[in-house]
Amino acid sequence: MRIDFARLNHILIPDTKTGRDRYRVGWLGAIGRPLGRWYRMSTPVARVLVALWFIVGAFGLEVRENAIHVLWCALTGLFVAGAIVRRFYALDGVTIRVEHAPRVRVGERLDVTFSLENRAARDHFALAIDGPLLPWDGRYLDGHSGLRHLPAGATERVIVPLEFVARGEHHLDPFHVAAKAALGLTFGPTLETSGLRFLVLPRLANVTRLDLDATVRHQPGGIALASQTGEARELIGLRPYRPGDPVRDLCHRAWARTGAPVVREYQQEYFTRLSLVLDTDLAAADRATFESAIRVAAGVLAHLVRGDVLVDLMIVGGELHRLTLGRSLGRLEQALDLLAVVEPGARFEAARTMSLLAPHLGRLSSVVIVALADDEPRRRVEEEIRRRGVGCRSIVMGRDVTVEAVDREEAIAL
Repeated sequence: MRIDFARLNHILIPDTKTGRDRYRVGWLGAIGRPLGRWYRMSTPVARVLVALWFIVGAFGLEVRENAIHVLWCALTGLFVAGAIVRRFYALDGVTIRVEHAPRVRVGERLDVTFSLENRAARDHFALAIDGPLLPWDGRYLDGHSGLRHLPAGATERVIVPLEFVARGEHHLDPFHVAAKAALGLTFGPTLETSGLRFLVLPRLANVTRLDLDATVRHQPGGIALASQTGEARELIGLRPYRPGDPVRDLCHRAWARTGAPVVREYQQEYFTRLSLVLDTDLAAADRATFESAIRVAAGVLAHLVRGDVLVDLMIVGGELHRLTLGRSLGRLEQALDLLAVVEPGARFEAARTMSLLAPHLGRLSSVVIVALADDEPRRRVEEEIRRRGVGCRSIVMGRDVTVEAVDREEAIAL
């Protein structure tokens, strides 16, 4: 069993914003709030001197035997002076705008850009950007972020690079911006940004080949908004001509009758339609295998949408989550957004799984199942799908694809 020390280091810190907010309004938040304010107003030098202040204070309790208490008083005076002068270093007239990408892949760099605009009549110096405590899977790629000089009337940009190694929805607490006060022990009053929200998407497994039954199937009523590819189409009506419409679709009789150009509108009713089913029963595998299965599903989707097919992503857990993409109906990013937030689901049961899939099988050419195990319930589902005249291909983690192959991004031919 592999121990995830990164998670253990954050075991007492909630992963979600809701959990952290619950702590803030509780008794722990009431205790930690003053400490948090002191921490933000103190520079790293001051934090070191505070430790020295406690040590000197302990040795200086006996004032008759030594003069160490004088050093303690001097340090106390420095702290009091720093607390007094910090109020003169407020960032008056400074506004902050934060920009970042709404999504990033696991292990890729996420740049958080701060645009600081100084609308005041005076310059500001030695600005520091203090970031929040990141979740267990995140880290700052640059240890120091700040700005030496923000002239009056100017706008400067500061980039704070981050990296995250686990997929999912991420909420970061606000960043704080402040100017360093005289003596170098405190920061002036801080400006607080809004919190950050973004998705960390799974990386794609390198799927290079996937052999499937690609026959076309009738789609009753057609597929609205799907792009046309020259297959059999059904006439659904007439509409006014729009620039860019094919000339061959012009209806001359209707044009002569109405005096305005009119085109025939068709709807395609036969498609090659595939379905990707993701098994989320974590009881059948460990967490590493589960995460690799999600990467394999993402790689299969990326491989399939390159072709001229419709792909239904179906995630089987406690309920069915469905998304259709391909043929101009959806983008791969939408599917990755869904895969980014997948959580382990209910135990895999053949009867329940078939009850979820059965209403959709009549339109499908083939089904791809990314399975976490090779056992009797999963084989029964595969056999039942084939019995209903639909092709089926199971990709079993550990048998067809290994976690190591996915991690090394090896070419996967299925």
